[in-house]
Formats: sequence, structure tokens, C-alpha cells
Amino acid sequence: MAEWLYEEGIGEARAGLIEHGRLVEALVERDTDAARAGAVVQGRLVATIIPRKRGIVRLLSGEEALLEPIPPRLAEGANVLVEILREAIAEEGRPKRAKAHVAPPGVKPHPGPSLLQRIRATGTPVIPCPAHEEDRLEAHGWSELMEEAISGEVGTEAAALRLYLTPAMLLIDVDGSLPPAQLGPKGAKLAAQTIRRMGLSGSIGIDLPTMNNKDERMIAAAQIDKYLPLPFERTAVNGFGFLQIIRRRERANLMELLREDSVLTATLALLRRAERHGAGGPATLTAAPAIIDLLHGQPGWIEQLSRRRGGAIRLQADAALTISAGHVA
Repeated sequence: MAEWLYEEGIGEARAGLIEHGRLVEALVERDTDAARAGAVVQGRLVATIIPRKRGIVRLLSGEEALLEPIPPRLAEGANVLVEILREAIAEEGRPKRAKAHVAPPGVKPHPGPSLLQRIRATGTPVIPCPAHEEDRLEAHGWSELMEEAISGEVGTEAAALRLYLTPAMLLIDVDGSLPPAQLGPKGAKLAAQTIRRMGLSGSIGIDLPTMNNKDERMIAAAQIDKYLPLPFERTAVNGFGFLQIIRRRERANLMELLREDSVLTATLALLRRAERHGAGGPATLTAAPAIIDLLHGQPGWIEQLSRRRGGAIRLQADAALTISAGHVA
């Protein structure tokens, strides 16, 4: 039996798909004004990059999106209704704007589906997980998965993955102490499971060990087909152990989301712990100065935490703490 566990957290919503007692997919949606995938919004063409092919649209919120293609009669400065195909994605050095196309005729402006709406649309039961109940996400390894996404390291000495974000593609290096004929299939299975768990999408390259013959490579590739749900496309495993996977890309994956702003990620994790600490009532959050400064700049989060706990919240900075070492008392 499968079910979604859903948390309406402070500053972000979280969902985990549980199948046969395992956390097989994790989704996080941060509170933001950025346009979601599927939204239809009003904008204005402010620049042409490639005539008739690509331009920049400024949405009513001020966010900019790439428009592909540009309708023949649309001039710079003209208003246009667009549909968001891919959300904006943080990327080291040059963040990627959202990607859009002209909305179909007759469609009216509307927001893109929220995380809760998306998981409800799957038809799988959704189980709300409020903070005053048992931490069901944590019981299924939520924090461990978040740490894997932040570090980019998954697995054990026998079979391990190292994940690298690059502008061209996400690369997964498979290594381990097993012989290549065993490490290939085991690494491919672990890679497929990780791709699903972290919502990795777009172009993904997997570097498996070099295997001796075609049959061994086919066995490894079959693990991808078995453990990674469709839709996706992939190549065969070549003689050097490399294969490529393409998955539809609509939003940032878990690695990109958690790494975009390490202070924000640590702050939201601290708020999650604070919601669940003890039996409620007043609490003191002690953390690195950067986290305390961020919390002071978000009084709404502290008000939410105070309401949910039923007591006053005190903030205390400690310069000796790393950003991940905040605690609640």
C-alpha cells in the first residue's frame, strides 16, 4: 500500500511517498512568490534574445521568464498571457529563469498547483502529519535523506554514489568495493532509487563501473527500468559504463532546493524541530547568528511557531555554533 505523508510546515510544505514502509519520494515546496509550474500569468515582453524564438517576459510579480517561441506579431513592450512550463531554478553562477510559452486561447490566469494539490492529483491517499502527532516522516528517514541531498553522498562502502550538479547535467558517479559485475547492477538500482527520492530531472548522467561484456551492461540497465518509474528516456550502457537519462524538468530538485541557501535550509529545519520539541509551550531557539538574523527578519514564522506551540518564543544567537547545530530548549 502507498500513501503520501504531508506536513504544512513553517516556511515550507513537505511530502513523502511511502511504499511498503519505505520513503521512495520526497518533495519540498518553499513559501515563495515565484510562479509555479502550470501557472498562467500576465506578463510583458521586455526583451528579444532571438527574434521569433526566444525573449524575456516580465511577470506582474516582477519575476522574469524566458518565452519560447515569440509569436510573430508580439512586439517588445506588448502584454502577453503565458503559461509556466518550468519554474525558476537556482544555479551556481547564473540562476535559470522560469521557462514559459504563450498560453492557449481561452485560458484565464490562474496559479500553478501547490504541492498538496499535486500529490492529491496522484490519487494516492494523503495523510496529514501535524506537529503534535508522531513524526512519521522522520520515522521513515526524512532527515537522513535531506542530509544525502545536501552532501551529494549516498550508499555504503560496498556501493556508493556521489552526485554532482553541473550546468549541463547532473552527474552520478558509482563507486564501491564490489566487483564490477555486481557493482554495476547494484549501483544502477541505487541511482534509480535516488533519482526518484530526490526528484532529480532533466539530463542525468550515470557513470557505472566498466563491465566486461554486453550482458552485464544490460543487467545493470534493467535495474534502471525496474526502479525508476516512467516517463523517462535513457540510453544503453556504453562500453565505459556510462548511460544518460532524460526526465521532464518542471522545478528544482531536492539537491538544488536545499543547497540554494544553506542558512535558509538550516533555519527551516530548526523550525521543524522546534514545532515538535517537548510537549509545547514556551521555547528558546539557540542558533548561529545568521539563522537568528533570518528569524528576526521573518516575524511571521515566529508568530506561527508561537501559536502552534502555545507559548512565547525566545531567540538566542551563539557564534560558536555552526548553522546546522541550532537547538531548542
